[in-house]
This record gives sequence, structure tokens and C-alpha cells, in this order.
Amino acid sequence: MLQILVAILGISVLVIVHEAGHYLMARAFGIRVTRFSIGFGPVLAKYQPKGSPTVFQICAIPFLAYVMIAGMNPADEFDPKDPSLYPNKSILARTLTIFGGPFANYLAASLMIFALALSGWREDLPTKPMVVAKFDADSAGQKAGLQVGDIVLEANGRKVADVSELIKVTAPRAGQATLYVVKRDGQVLPPITIIPRAKEGRGVIGVWPKLETHYQPLSVREAGLLAVALPYRLTLANLSNMVDLAKRRSTEGITGPVGMGKLVAEQAEQGVYPLVWVLMLISVALGLFNLLPVPALDGGRLMFLGYEVITRRRPNERIEAAVHAVGLILLLGIIALVTLRDVVG
Repeated sequence: MLQILVAILGISVLVIVHEAGHYLMARAFGIRVTRFSIGFGPVLAKYQPKGSPTVFQICAIPFLAYVMIAGMNPADEFDPKDPSLYPNKSILARTLTIFGGPFANYLAASLMIFALALSGWREDLPTKPMVVAKFDADSAGQKAGLQVGDIVLEANGRKVADVSELIKVTAPRAGQATLYVVKRDGQVLPPITIIPRAKEGRGVIGVWPKLETHYQPLSVREAGLLAVALPYRLTLANLSNMVDLAKRRSTEGITGPVGMGKLVAEQAEQGVYPLVWVLMLISVALGLFNLLPVPALDGGRLMFLGYEVITRRRPNERIEAAVHAVGLILLLGIIALVTLRDVVG
């Protein structure tokens, strides 16, 4: 139960950060925000600071969050003379207000990376000596008789200290019978003959090394560079995965709220580092997801703002509202299907 509560809290914090990004950017440009809600359902507590147009509230279902920005719904009537309304602001103000949410998620991810790097950056490094941890499917090494836990001592008559030396010897010997000497249960076995298979132009025997976890604090400069570079690399990886899913017309790699909750709960059991790490990954994914040019998402709203910049005229309010409504229905349908799969699975 504690892990479940931590998972709900962790994901909710990321969504609160996202909505806070919208809120802060809107207020920076003088846009009125009428409500900042943590959770949904009946209001348990609310507070409106003196002189502020915003009511901050906590609801009975304290999961996720939302902000209500005055005039943002294109279907609503608005006073064109009210300078505090979203549609009466400049294109730059409106764009940055929408972009503020995803940016807040990326900023949160960078701060988490920075903190982890300074406290002790985790690296899973291959052991010395080279210990077999697992095999590829259809592994040449496994078929020849290697087993998990074997220690590879020699390859083609050369001593092997770690996985890099094993790769160095094996890579040029695709299709050639090669002798490997291993130790198993403290006993050195007679040489095993393996024929490395060609993969991407080099020989492989399909074994993976055992890894050991090391924590090494980084310098402030190294942590700062990593905090910028890693979210970028993760974004590219996520985009690549999305393209692959689109080509295969599959939702196999998409995780819904239930799946994310399970993942966070599992990592919470492992300790603070794994928990912060998975929250960082979700924060990057949340930022990217909201930037996708899909109606009802921030990216969909940015798409209409882009249309306004290119054509120098605003899109029809009714059409924009209808597009966002249809997009929301489709989005909720996909989330429902993925959630059902996560629950059943």
C-alpha cells in the first residue's frame, strides 16, 4: 500500500509540475488563471491569495491536476477588451503559456538528473572477469554449451579479462570455429568450440556479461552537461520508439496510468535512486507526449498557433474547438484501452 501511495504521489507531482509551468508562464504575461486544482471531485480545501485571481484547491481525488486559464477554450465567448484573457494576448505570450507545461517537465527531469549525478551517478559496468549473465535468442554460445555463470578465461588462445576483450577477439572471427576456455563451478572445462555468427559485420556468440552497479559522484560541470544531454537523448529514443510503434500499428510499448503506477511502485521498493530515476523518465515522456501535434494536447494547441503565425489570421474558433473535442475523445479511448490492457495484464 505504501508503494502504491508513493506511485500516486510521484505521478501526481509530475502533473502538478506540468500545470505549474502553464500557470507561471500565464501569470508572467498577465494572463488570468482562475483555478489551480490538485485532483478532481468535491473540493476539500481552497485558498485564494489576496489580490490574486486564482483559487488554489485540493479535491477529494488528489490524483493529477489542472489549471483553468481564462479565455483558453476557443468555444467560449470572451470580452475582446479584457487584457487579462488568453486570446487577447500576443502570439508569443500564448505560445509560451502553452509551452510552459512541457518545459516544466523537462526542467524537472534535468533537476532530477543533476541531483542524482551530484549524489552519485549510477553506472552498471561489466564485471571482471567476464561472467556470462544471459544469452541472446538463438545464441551460438549457448548452443555450443555455455551456461549462465560461466567465466570466460580465454578465446582463440588469448586471455580474456572482461567483455571488451572477448568482443575484440570474437569480432573478426565470424563463421570461424573458435576455442573458448571457461570456468564453471570453480573447475576449468576443456575448450569449447563455438562458431561466432555474423551480425552487423562482426562475429558474435550471443552472450551478455554480468553487470555490477557502481555509484560515482560527478562534478558540477559534468552533472550540468548530463542534465542537458540526457533528456535530449531520451527524447530522441522515445521518438524512435513512437515511429516504430506507428509502423507496426501497435500500442505494445505505450504505458497508461496504471502501468506507470505499477512501474513507479516497483522502483519505490528498490530505493530512492530507482524511484527518482523512473520519475525522471516519466517526466521526459510526459513533456514529449504533450508536445505531440495531437488535438487536445499542448502540441495540438501549438499547431493552431503555428497556423496563426503562417496565415496571419486566427483559426475559426468553432472548428478549433471541434478538433480538440474529437482529439480528446480519441485520446481518452486510447488511454482506456491501454489502461484495460495494463489491468488485465
